[in-house]
Amino acid sequence: MDIGSLALPLLRLLPPETAHDATIRALACGLAPRTTMADDPILGLDLWGRRFANPIGLAAGFDKNAQAFRAILAMGFGFTEIGTVTPRPQEGNPKPRLFRLAEDGAVINRMGFNNQGLAAVRRRLEGGWTGILGANIGKNKDSTDAVADYVLGARAFAPLADYLVINVSSPNTPGLRDLQRREPLLELARAVRAERDAASGDIPPPPLLLKVAPDLDEAQIEDVAEVALSAPVDGVIISNTTIARPETLRSPHRAEAGGLSGAPLLAPSIEVLRRIAQLTGGRMPLVGVGGIASGADAYAKIKAGASLVQLYSALVYHGPGLLPRLKRDLADLLRADGFDSITSAIGVEAGRS
Repeated sequence: MDIGSLALPLLRLLPPETAHDATIRALACGLAPRTTMADDPILGLDLWGRRFANPIGLAAGFDKNAQAFRAILAMGFGFTEIGTVTPRPQEGNPKPRLFRLAEDGAVINRMGFNNQGLAAVRRRLEGGWTGILGANIGKNKDSTDAVADYVLGARAFAPLADYLVINVSSPNTPGLRDLQRREPLLELARAVRAERDAASGDIPPPPLLLKVAPDLDEAQIEDVAEVALSAPVDGVIISNTTIARPETLRSPHRAEAGGLSGAPLLAPSIEVLRRIAQLTGGRMPLVGVGGIASGADAYAKIKAGASLVQLYSALVYHGPGLLPRLKRDLADLLRADGFDSITSAIGVEAGRS
């Protein structure tokens, strides 16, 4: 058993945000398990001119301020994503703002893009790293010009990050999800793309992705797919947390305001993923996020159209030992179904309703 899994019961005794902060400090100080085994070759794939040793990433929200990403990559994740980062530092919403729903394998957060701002985070990326790092950018809560905020994020991170993410889907910043409507989203994506190209200089620009909500209706899903193809962007991350509250939730925290993540998000996020995969027709990679806690969960996302997947909430309950189990089980499932590479399995069920 690794040190992270041994510490998990102790961390669970702390308030959720205190436990998270302690975990980040421990990782930043080098107290993290390091992978010593090469990934199974069946899990490797090439996207956007980059080689992913495996398709399992750590989602944005964990390492908001880029304090621990090098340790995270050394643990064996195929990639990781910092942020969400806003131009100016902001405290986020009042505490408490993070809640464990242990009975449901879920988490509710209303963090509110708490982060140290572009300048502080960008400095931590200097010096390079081994692995693939994404930068997730957003707007300040009190900003009157959302597009300008995202442009500043692209300017800061385009020369450094392996990919950029436009986050328009957090439920915890007022008005943010309105940017998912067709016209505002198209304007935003084109402006960020132009700044990304300009800021990259002589190096190839990093791929640009949109991160969207799971609470989209059919018209909104069609808008997202159309914007993604016409802006154009290089991929879509599906999905952020949900504002829905399934009747099956049992935790006493189930009525807390904020975004719900974890096990209850698995099925609805797969449905939105599958629909966007159908509408985009394999013309861009998709990233599946929401509710992944096993190799079977990751495999379901891949068959629905995801080239890559991300997790976060499951680590709260299973610790870092989840990652090697998930990779091993995913490789076994691929072989059991007769696939010789993960790319052969992507989207095989995207056409099913």
